[in-house]
Amino acid sequence: MENKTLMTDFYELTMAQTYFMEGKADEEVYFDVFFRKNPFEGGYTVAAGLDETIKYIKNFHFGDEEIEYLRETGKFREEFLDYLRTLEFKGTVYAVEDGEIVFPNEPVITVKADIVTAQLLETAILANFNHGSLVATATRRIVNEAGDIPVMEFGARRARGIDSAVEASKCSYISGACGTSNTLAGMRYGIPVLGTMAHSLITEADDEYEAFLKYAKANPDNCVFLVDTYDTLRSGVVNAIRVANDYLKPNGFKFKGIRIDSGDLAYLSKEARKMLDEAGYKDTTICLSNGLNEHTIRDLLNQGAKIDSLGVGDNIAASKERVGGVYKLVAVCKEGKVVPKIKVSNERAKITNPGYKKVYRFFDKGTGYALGDVVCLAEEKIPMNGYTLVHSTDTWKQKNLQNYEVRELQQEIFRDGELVYAEPSILEKREYAKKTFDEFYPEITRVNKPHGYYVDLSNKLRELKNELISFYTSADTNNEKGIQKVKVAQCEGKN
Repeated sequence: MENKTLMTDFYELTMAQTYFMEGKADEEVYFDVFFRKNPFEGGYTVAAGLDETIKYIKNFHFGDEEIEYLRETGKFREEFLDYLRTLEFKGTVYAVEDGEIVFPNEPVITVKADIVTAQLLETAILANFNHGSLVATATRRIVNEAGDIPVMEFGARRARGIDSAVEASKCSYISGACGTSNTLAGMRYGIPVLGTMAHSLITEADDEYEAFLKYAKANPDNCVFLVDTYDTLRSGVVNAIRVANDYLKPNGFKFKGIRIDSGDLAYLSKEARKMLDEAGYKDTTICLSNGLNEHTIRDLLNQGAKIDSLGVGDNIAASKERVGGVYKLVAVCKEGKVVPKIKVSNERAKITNPGYKKVYRFFDKGTGYALGDVVCLAEEKIPMNGYTLVHSTDTWKQKNLQNYEVRELQQEIFRDGELVYAEPSILEKREYAKKTFDEFYPEITRVNKPHGYYVDLSNKLRELKNELISFYTSADTNNEKGIQKVKVAQCEGKN
């Protein structure tokens, strides 16, 4: 397996050397991964990319090649390089599973490790989470809007490189796409591979009919003709029907479908449907493509477009949106105690939630729908006889819960350096992603102006956060005694 340990920003290494030279290399810390805003102005985010993070951590080590490269930069001391040579991941990781629905400002991944290792993991973890979650979220929005119409992902040629394309295909399939055009992803992950043809097959030939006929003879069991190269209705559909009549039908093959990739898709699909039906091909399908997203799909359906399947590329594999996940230090272990840490900013949204935390989700016992999430300190227990969710800043916004069930969102992935998580198959992830999505009210998952979902802080965490903000914005922030009161827990794993 390729060693990707140096997939880290250079400043992670210079900071790591600083910790090492200070004698803090063994200091145990907690980092949280979270994001501040849902992409697409949406109401939710689908978490993905955990499997790639697991691979990265399992293979985390500095070999001779990596050490020699760092030595050649001239930026690192020999004693630090010797230290890196023996460095292994011995920490603990908690994370939500691939396919989980998550929301801003709640920890989706928590890393507990020595400060050098924890710092070096940042870039890879964020790259995996941000890319995977963006693709998974984009796909779920599109698939949800399409309803029962299958959506094929074929964005490989628009993705940011080969690895990105393969990961996009995988995350898209987990999040509901029916298959992919990416053959490598199909081989690697067992994803159904699908495809029709490109315009070049038609333009290379002398005429459209001959192109379709050649394709039919070479691929008689998979004849989906691309009909918009010259004129969709007066040429493309006409020639597709001619080939079906002249070759497919007489030889016992099925005229599987047509694809339209340009023009007024609603109008063209309706007219094409009439032509196919009149020719006796009522079961021949119509696939639509061309820069589709959740909004254009909704418009097409509202306009009565005739759609049997959809092909979506750019807006799954190469979206211009971003998740914006960040990786922030939230606690340090000192003298056996967890000392919470906080980043304070003039922007309220950038003030972090301090301490070692858990996230719980409440479900209505009657409907099974999610009611809200609470972020609390790790030692807190959730009562089962009533709970009040309180907004993290506008405390007058409250929601009283009764008759609920509770689920902790994060799972233990690594414990003291050992992988303890039994990773599900891609089909199991796909089923889990659909199950968790269906746990939310449609008002929360709708595309336009979704209803806000409750993600609140426990009273204890909110009080701690306010105390730390007050302390660090006061004049006496160097008073070590002043932060003794915020040492809230023993340095130990979750129970």
